[in-house]
Amino acid sequence: MAIRVMLVDDQVLLRTGFRMVLQAQPDMEVVAEAGDGAEALDVLRATDVDVVLMDVRMPKLDGVEATRRICGGPDHDPDAGGPRVLILTTFDLDEYAFAALKAGASGFMLKDVPPSELLAAIRAVHSGDAVVAPSTTRRLLDRFAPMLPPSGDQPTTAELSRLTEREREVLLLVAQGLSNGEIAQRLVLSEATVKTHVGRILTKLDLRDRVQAVVLAYETGLVRAGGA
Repeated sequence: MAIRVMLVDDQVLLRTGFRMVLQAQPDMEVVAEAGDGAEALDVLRATDVDVVLMDVRMPKLDGVEATRRICGGPDHDPDAGGPRVLILTTFDLDEYAFAALKAGASGFMLKDVPPSELLAAIRAVHSGDAVVAPSTTRRLLDRFAPMLPPSGDQPTTAELSRLTEREREVLLLVAQGLSNGEIAQRLVLSEATVKTHVGRILTKLDLRDRVQAVVLAYETGLVRAGGA
């Protein structure tokens, strides 16, 4: 079955370009479009969508609030077929991308991303994975970490106390934007072992995906405590 995609952007030309790329894929279908967040919510009430490609700055209702309403609704269950949101952002709108991640988005991509990477991201999000580009994550969260609530040098939140020392190490590196392969090299572990650690971290902290793990690590002060 084709991945049902919805395009939400106030620029018609951009939607047209994305639609042409997506419609050329045998496993994707653009089933809906919207020019702002409010219209997107209306369309979603009557349309089955798997992945929403969401712009952040739009009139009427921006992508952050639209994402919050989509992912925070009482009936939202992506595992049962509810839509997942993939944010499309630009370098000068990073603060909006971070807010959207906190609101429940499954990841973010830059608007000038190569088509192959965008397609891979859509497939990953549809399969339940999160899309966090390591280089963009480091730049994004390092820039906006000062906006997060202050925390002590040694974070001891209830959440982090559930983790083993190794799991805290892995979470720290995830939050710094390292891929599983890079973490494996850094800690001299197999990539499969790192993947297992990440899975346990998500389970113990009751997190949906890698994106939420990154946000939590910054909010608790783990990253700054680790010297990142």
